[in-house]
Order: sequence, then structure tokens, then C-alpha cells
Amino acid sequence: MSALIIFGLLIVLMLTGMPISISLGLTVLTFLFTMTDVPIESVALKLFTGIEKFEIMAIPFFILAGNFLTHGGVARRMINFATSMVGHWYGGLGLAGVLACALFAAVSGSSPATVVAIGSILLPAMVKQGFPDRFGAGVITTSGALGILIPPSIAMVIYSVATNTSVGQLFMAGVVPGIMLATALGLTTWYRARKFGYPRLPKASLAQRLKALKESAWGLSLIVLVIGGIYSGIFTPTEAAAMSAVYAFIVAVFVYKDMSLKQVPKVLLDSASMSAMLLYIITNAVLFSFLMTSENIPQAMAGWLIDMGFGPIAFLLVVNILLLVAGNFMEPSSIILILAPILFPVATALGIDPVHFGILIVVNMEVGMCHPPVGLNLYVASGITKMGITELTIAVWPWLLTMIVFLGLVTYVPAISLWLPKTLGMM
Repeated sequence: MSALIIFGLLIVLMLTGMPISISLGLTVLTFLFTMTDVPIESVALKLFTGIEKFEIMAIPFFILAGNFLTHGGVARRMINFATSMVGHWYGGLGLAGVLACALFAAVSGSSPATVVAIGSILLPAMVKQGFPDRFGAGVITTSGALGILIPPSIAMVIYSVATNTSVGQLFMAGVVPGIMLATALGLTTWYRARKFGYPRLPKASLAQRLKALKESAWGLSLIVLVIGGIYSGIFTPTEAAAMSAVYAFIVAVFVYKDMSLKQVPKVLLDSASMSAMLLYIITNAVLFSFLMTSENIPQAMAGWLIDMGFGPIAFLLVVNILLLVAGNFMEPSSIILILAPILFPVATALGIDPVHFGILIVVNMEVGMCHPPVGLNLYVASGITKMGITELTIAVWPWLLTMIVFLGLVTYVPAISLWLPKTLGMM
């Protein structure tokens, strides 16, 4: 009964158009103060202890690093490198877009940032070369979603905070799925380009490739800094985030010199604004999780599913459907913070590995970012291409279908997620 009241109140508040973060907070406070005897002191204590986690500090640092890289010319150099490597294949600039998105994802941690950084440069070039608007928009919108799968990933940090799963293990677990999904999106791009006879670029010489690699080396080195530093134990994921922010600042301002010191305050302000928004959502979601736990809702759900005879296969199917439906109405951080604490105890009770479950949720979030009505990548791409959401939805469907097939693969083949962290001795 408690669950029905809580979720009913939350849905009613959301339907009024109220922001999700405020809806969460009001739901919690209304229920606690009218239907329970929980003292306000314990709510305040939970509020502060819930956001005290060291891992949360990684979020503003990764956002700051991504903003420095977006404004600092790193994306343009990565595109040049990607174009020199694969531009002569069918799909040319489209394939370069997939590769550039994968590379930029490995330094930004954010899907919308990846779409903006790569799309704003590559999409006009694709149109100029003769690619249809829809083809370019489909490639960049979906490939940009790699930003939350290929580590470092802000979505993985949020899942870690919500479930107390190791961020380092999640980062390593995202590498192989990220490479596989990038390859699958690249194959879809290549097939459609070959089928419709889209243009190709002249093959770059070895000297041109080496020059492009040299120019992009500072940006690519950040991948080694973050992943290598975490794996070798030199620093934690949170410390890696801080290092990446400092490194991105130095590269953008002093190495590439594409950003002046006068632009730095604006980047800092934009990053602080985005971080504050995310942290506010996290704060209210922590309270919501506290309410769920105090009412024993996750435990009751786990017991009910097990009593009903739900095994891991049926449960994971239900989770995928639930997350894909939620993706129609909410953005990824809210979905993870609301549903992960509820679904996580059930998953562990059924013997599903927490890291595998985290990667499954992140891939679901990727799909949700690419379909209407609230797919963030669609809105970002719409702003760049000036295309309507309906037209963009039609444009992304071949790549979106590829992502859904890949989601099924990741769901039922845990080795895709767990092989690398186990091989590296992290699990």
C-alpha cells in the first residue's frame, strides 16, 4: 500500500510539469510527515550523510573536464585523426563520426557533450560533402550516446553512488561493451553508406595520418591518464576526475591555445551550473531511496518476485522493459537514482552481478537518450541540425535498432561486461 501511495504521489507531481528533483523531494517529505513518525532530525541527517560520498566529487570534475575539451579544440583534432583513419571507407565522414564520438566519449563522460563537440563540427562537413541530413544526424545522435558507456562515465558514477558498487570496476566493465557498440554502430553506418552510395574521402597517406595523430595526441593521452591511472592504482576514479579537469584545462589553454584565459570563467560557471543541477537531483533521490528502504519496498519487491518464480532471465527482461519505458519520460540520472536502489536488491538476490547490472542499466540509458519524447541527444542534435524531433526520430531508427539488439546481447551475456575487470584482477 505504501508503494502505491508513494509512486502515485510522485507521478501526480510529475504530471503537473514539476521538475523531477522537486517532485522527488516533495513526495518524500509529504509521505514522511503525514504518514510516518520519522523525526525531521533523521531526515536532515540522511540528507547530509547521503551526499557525503567521495565518489560524488567525480561528477563536477568530469563535467568540468568535458567542458574544457568541448571548447578547447580537442574534438576537432580527434575528428581529423578519425577521418584520416577511416574516411576512405564507405560512409567516410560518417564512420569518422562514430570513431570520433568513441574517442571523445573516452575523455568527456557525457553524451550531450559528445554530440555537441563532434556534431557541431562534423555535421556541416557531412552536408557539404553530399551526405543527406538524416544520415549525419542519425550517426552523431546515436554515436554520441557512447559518452555514458565508454569510461569515464558520469552515469556510472551515479549508479555507483546509488548502489555502492565500485566505480573502478564499472569503468573497466564499460570498455569492452563500449568498443563493441561503437563497432556495431560503425558497421550499420558502413552498410547504409554502401547501400545508398554515399561519398568517400580519398585515402590519407601515412604522413597525413601521423600528422593527425600527433596533433590529437594531447587529447588522446587523457584516455591513458584516466584509465591507466585507475587500473594501476595511482589514483582513485574521483582523483582521476580531478586530474582530467586540470589536464584538460592545461591542454585547452596552454597547449592548443584554442581557449583564452578570459573564456575560463564562463566554462567554470557553466560547469558549476550543470553540477549543481545534478547534485540537487542526487540529494532528493537520496531522500527517496531512504524512504523506499524505511518502508521495506525493495525487500518486499525482491521477496515477491522470488516467490512468483521469477528467475534472472525473466527479471532482466522486465528490467529492460521498465527502463526503456522510463526513458520515455525521464533523463538518465533521474532514472538511475530512482530505480537502481529499488531494482538492485532484487538483482543481487537473484545472483546477478552488480557490475553487470550497472552496465545493463547504462546501455538502457543510452537507448533512452536517442528516442522521444525526452531523449537528450535528440534535443541536442535538433539544436545543431535545426531538424524537428519527429524527423530526427525517423533518422536514428537504423542505429537505434542496432543499439536495442546490442542491449539484448549485453543483458544475457554477462561476460561482455565482466571479462575485462576479471582479467585485470579487479573482481
